Amino acid sequence: MSDLKLSVDSWESFFRAQVRVLQRLQRDPVFKKISIREYDVLYTLSNCPSGWVRLNELNRNVLLTQPSMSRLVERLEARGLIQRRAAEEDRRGVEIGLTQAGRELQKTIGREHAQDIHCLFSSSLSEQEMRELIRLSNKLEATANGTD
Repeated sequence: MSDLKLSVDSWESFFRAQVRVLQRLQRDPVFKKISIREYDVLYTLSNCPSGWVRLNELNRNVLLTQPSMSRLVERLEARGLIQRRAAEEDRRGVEIGLTQAGRELQKTIGREHAQDIHCLFSSSLSEQEMRELIRLSNKLEATANGTD
């Protein structure tokens, strides 16, 4: 097998696995309350050290691609799950953070989602294989980010 074909086959395998895992996780009942993309925003905000982030930073840090982050943020704000404020270092800018209701929903869904992930991964991969998956994924991410 050529190096080119091996690279393309590896990428396709990696991509197919990601898509199938996401499809499987999206079917979980917990995502009837909120979409997996909306949860991704709540999860990302819950991990911000200050609790606040600008929209462009949020878009860079979510785990899933968000083609229309502004509309998604507006929907979450209308549901009372996130809030906006003037940026502290630049009052013209806007930062986004979780409301108390958003924080509580993220924690509730997060616990169940973590269990679903655990069941799926632990039934497919050994502990050593999961560690290797983390290592390889981090290596690919670093190369893609130009930080390898």
